[in-house]
Amino acid sequence: MLKKIAQGLALAAALSLPTAAQAADTLKIGYSIAKTGLFSQAAPSQVNAYDLWAEQVNAAGGLDVAGVKHPIELVWYDDESDPVKSAQIYERLISDDKVDLLLAPWGTPHHLNIAGVLEQHGFPMVGNTAGSVAIREVEPGNIWFPTAVLPDRIGPALVDMLAANGVKSVSIIANVLPFSQENLQFLVPALEAANIEIKMNESYPPDIKDMTPLLTQMKSANADAVIALTYPSDAFLYTGQAKELGITTPYQFLLIGPTIAAYKDAFGPVADGIITLGHWSPKQKDWPRAQPFFDAYVAKYNSAPDYLDSALAYMSCEILQQAVAKAGLDHDKLREVISNDTFDTINGPVKFKGVENIITPSAFLQIQKGDMELVWPKSIATADLIKR
Repeated sequence: MLKKIAQGLALAAALSLPTAAQAADTLKIGYSIAKTGLFSQAAPSQVNAYDLWAEQVNAAGGLDVAGVKHPIELVWYDDESDPVKSAQIYERLISDDKVDLLLAPWGTPHHLNIAGVLEQHGFPMVGNTAGSVAIREVEPGNIWFPTAVLPDRIGPALVDMLAANGVKSVSIIANVLPFSQENLQFLVPALEAANIEIKMNESYPPDIKDMTPLLTQMKSANADAVIALTYPSDAFLYTGQAKELGITTPYQFLLIGPTIAAYKDAFGPVADGIITLGHWSPKQKDWPRAQPFFDAYVAKYNSAPDYLDSALAYMSCEILQQAVAKAGLDHDKLREVISNDTFDTINGPVKFKGVENIITPSAFLQIQKGDMELVWPKSIATADLIKR
């Protein structure tokens, strides 16, 4: 009788093991995001990409960790668009929540602010929506930047594209936030070196509500091209007020904003011809993972992904996924793999030298008949640049 009771208890314990093991095996992956505050308009593009990736991973049986699959759970907190709070959140994710892996916040200041936390804990993380020459000053080994939107590369590339299309003069307006100003720093010398006349160069505050005086001055300057170094909210403001004022400059470049699906939805045909920053397209046939990502995103959200931030966010997940499959969760092994391997992403191959992606070129997109087209450089273009 005692033997049967013992056997019964053993069986009951054995039956309870899978549930307990499954719960213990769930991996927590953490990040902070600008859900509220100045940069909140950009957050959904990144969050959507993360959620899509997590859903796809779990649907495939979980994240492959050195040959063993684990379900994943995303843990996130609102950093309120504050880089200081972002650093505090990553400290909490690592020290209190004991997350297994990390995804990146939105924006350059947030990335740079959390770099010290990552270094202190020796916790590797693949960044995404950060573009600044300051990233090269970050201690290599715990953070990597797959983006090609670095200001010292953007400025010369933009000038090359404009010069190749006969532009002889430009008007510039720039947000005073760091990414815009850093782009301005490298853009002006590149324009001067190419003998392109700068007819106007004015900056404006990040919370600007009325661009009419600036745009009136711009219209009077009558340059061949407009370069507006915007963030998302002022890209929307620029486009609406430029339409009201009848600005018809043949080439109009907005730094950040037009890649968000809501931008095209808001402006329709008025957005046609707008040029912007971005190095990804589902139409690039050399990147076979690109179209499936686009299709899956549209199926889930009934909207196109942001061609810059959504693509970068998803790329960072792909890189992390491939690294974990090879290295597991050991931080030293992950650092080794991410630092040295080449990764297959929706934006083609990515390889890092130090903290920087050395393969993906700086590139530009243009809205053409409601579609985003890669128009520069020619090596990856899906269409020619056109005048508005």
